Amino acid sequence: MNARHYEDNRNHNPHRLYRNRKHRVIAGVCAGLADYFGFQRNAVRAVTIIAAIPFTPFVVLGYIALAILLPVRPDDLYQNKEQETFWRDMSQQPKNLFGDLRHRFRDLELRLQRMETYMTSKEYEIDRELRD
Repeated sequence: MNARHYEDNRNHNPHRLYRNRKHRVIAGVCAGLADYFGFQRNAVRAVTIIAAIPFTPFVVLGYIALAILLPVRPDDLYQNKEQETFWRDMSQQPKNLFGDLRHRFRDLELRLQRMETYMTSKEYEIDRELRD
């Protein structure tokens, strides 16, 4: 990966509202809102259409404003699927995500403790002498 690609990828904020032109119907506003809030795209579109019935001018003006103001989602916003899942969970369920991270770090800490115990034990010294 070249330095320019790394710089471009670093400048994108994965936790912001973008228009999703890849899954667009008109301008990608509903798809972007659905991605940001974690809703289904068709559900957001249906709510927009239903809201447009009594409030047509406001919905149309709001949609046009968002289509103009929101940046297009970059194709390389996430480096991999794991990073995308992390940021999506971070925006939708931060409490659950931090609990999951706490459990992962606790597991890593226990593994490290077991490794330190083995490395400082007589069993390690005997295994090393037998290996040498």
